Amino acid sequence: MSNDIQKSDGSPQSKSLENPLIEFDSVTLHYESTAVNVTEKLSFTIESSKNRGRFVVFLGPSGCGKSTLLRAIAGLLMPSNGEVRVLGETVFAPSGKRGLVFQDYSCFDWLTVLENVLFPLKLKTKGDLTEARELAYKYIDMVGLRDIASYYPKQLSGGMRQRVAIARTLINEPDLLLMDEPFGALDAFTREDMQGHLLSIWAKSNNNIVFVTHDIGEAVLLADEIFVMSAAPMQVYARHKVEIDYTARTKELKYTMEFTQLVKTIEDEIRAATSKK
Repeated sequence: MSNDIQKSDGSPQSKSLENPLIEFDSVTLHYESTAVNVTEKLSFTIESSKNRGRFVVFLGPSGCGKSTLLRAIAGLLMPSNGEVRVLGETVFAPSGKRGLVFQDYSCFDWLTVLENVLFPLKLKTKGDLTEARELAYKYIDMVGLRDIASYYPKQLSGGMRQRVAIARTLINEPDLLLMDEPFGALDAFTREDMQGHLLSIWAKSNNNIVFVTHDIGEAVLLADEIFVMSAAPMQVYARHKVEIDYTARTKELKYTMEFTQLVKTIEDEIRAATSKK
């Protein structure tokens, strides 16, 4: 059986799995409102996987520019020097191939769950929406909201609204899902539930995910690779492969020695990275 990851129409999900997932090639970025450099000649590579989607997490000191990295990958911020490449293609502008989920829930209050998820395809599709609705229900099922597809956002919890936002992003079938602290506004119990939902979505969709968080435990629970970034101008301070079977990533994992040891190591690295100039 082929290992190629395919979209719902049977076409390859990515242009070429031989290309690295993401490449930063001597990239300099600065905040749009100032001349302060977030990165200076930053270079690193995130490899693709032929077996399943990647789940990469960026951690680092507060304010180091993790979200700025996502904006550059998404094409919302252009480097002043160097290149950002995704699956071999230089990023020049935003693209439907790179979906972005923010911390806020970004639902349209006047649309139902189904209408919110369907919205991106409704903009593209003229005429009959039968196939688009079928695809919308596929992703509504994936995020576990089929029974409330007719509800409006005001009838949903914060975690449910965030699942709507994820389904609406996935319906474009992007090569890469970018998530900027998507659970940061949720209470601890809802956040834990959402981590489980995201792992389930990742397993079902096989998407490549790049995730920004300040929560080290969340990073270790979710990631197959963690990048610890230094204070600005940001560099890669450390990288960790998380060799844990994704089917074993439940909340009970947090009580294992393997988990707590990696959390402690990364805590020490972030303290060191905070003072690194």
